[in-house]
Amino acid sequence: MKIEKIEKSKHKRERVLVFLEGGDLLRITDAELLRFGLFAGMDLSDALVEQLRRAAAYSETKIRAAHMASSRMMSKRELCRRLEQKGAASDDAAQIADQMEALGAVDDEAYAGVIVRHYGGMGYGAMRVRQELQRRGVPKELWDAALLQLPDAQDAIEQFVHSKCKGTPPDRARLKKLSDALLRRGFSWSDIRPVLNRLGENIEE
Repeated sequence: MKIEKIEKSKHKRERVLVFLEGGDLLRITDAELLRFGLFAGMDLSDALVEQLRRAAAYSETKIRAAHMASSRMMSKRELCRRLEQKGAASDDAAQIADQMEALGAVDDEAYAGVIVRHYGGMGYGAMRVRQELQRRGVPKELWDAALLQLPDAQDAIEQFVHSKCKGTPPDRARLKKLSDALLRRGFSWSDIRPVLNRLGENIEE
């Protein structure tokens, strides 16, 4: 199978189009062009065509990973998941995610800290932040150190309560609503109860 012509894609900067006899088209990158020494008129075996397709798929996945990692912070697990959703083979996704980590393009420890500070600053408690760390694929062994960056739980609870009450002493029904809201935000009852007890009568769980 001979190459009829080779040209750069007009739509994707990294892509090279290889037109074959019979109307077949290979979409590769400059890396494959150089690695395989391709030129117009070159005769390709079926096995070499398959190698080109496989190598091009890997290069495309690597380019996509670099774009993803540079557009926003994410965990290595998130990067793998998103690459697979775009059609990458799981082995390729895992290998490329390891490369991105080695280059510092993804950093699970730094990402965990960003998540904790963000949700802590929004007034969420440790349980809710743990859920977010899990959802975003941050390894569990990094959670405890990251969670040390949360604001003091009782200070955060007091700030939330004061923002809701606006100086009006809450009655028992109001305290119940506040405690339910705080539990949903991921605070533990052991942290909620002392704050609410300071605002009204002693309340039970």
